[in-house]
Amino acid sequence: MTDVKIVADADDEAIALWLESWLKQALARQAGMITITIPGGSTPFPILARLEKSAIDWARIAVWPGDDRVVPEDSPASNVGRIRAALEPLGAKVVALAEGAQPPHFALTWLGMGGDGHVASLFPNTDPQVDDPAAVRRLVPDPLPPEAPYPRLSMTIPALLNSDALIFVIRGADKRAIFDAALAGANDLPIARVLRSARQPVICFA
Repeated sequence: MTDVKIVADADDEAIALWLESWLKQALARQAGMITITIPGGSTPFPILARLEKSAIDWARIAVWPGDDRVVPEDSPASNVGRIRAALEPLGAKVVALAEGAQPPHFALTWLGMGGDGHVASLFPNTDPQVDDPAAVRRLVPDPLPPEAPYPRLSMTIPALLNSDALIFVIRGADKRAIFDAALAGANDLPIARVLRSARQPVICFA
């Protein structure tokens, strides 16, 4: 496990500023495109909205969702549909997940975490493995979250960790407690498996 930096009480504006700085540095380090992966759900979009007026060269950034619901892209439940609406007008190339896809190396993997310790759509019942030979799997959470009762496509742990850096945005004391317990090795939830296998810089905005 790598060292994890905790940034406490970070609001959307602070996270957006960090992302802007990181993406600019990543673009400066290499020519051509870079690729990042970001989460769905409600957390990322207020942060992304604060990047609309930034000087990021989005035309050089490809964006993958870390997971998605198996629904049409025009569904309100579609992660890729919401990411397209937020970032394609800025020039980003947004890539939909598909079974059998081979995600590239990421300049940045951005993840959230559920109250049950899931990351992306790697829920506890799916028993995600750190050496999974597949990069993307179709999975069914059990129980199905009532706010999004759909099968999922999710990157696996190895695909998510094929990245220069890993960030988490964690909201609420209950989730922070689960994250801290995972960091301390006190549980074997999906979040703990990701953290144990991480070798790159990890930052948690909490």
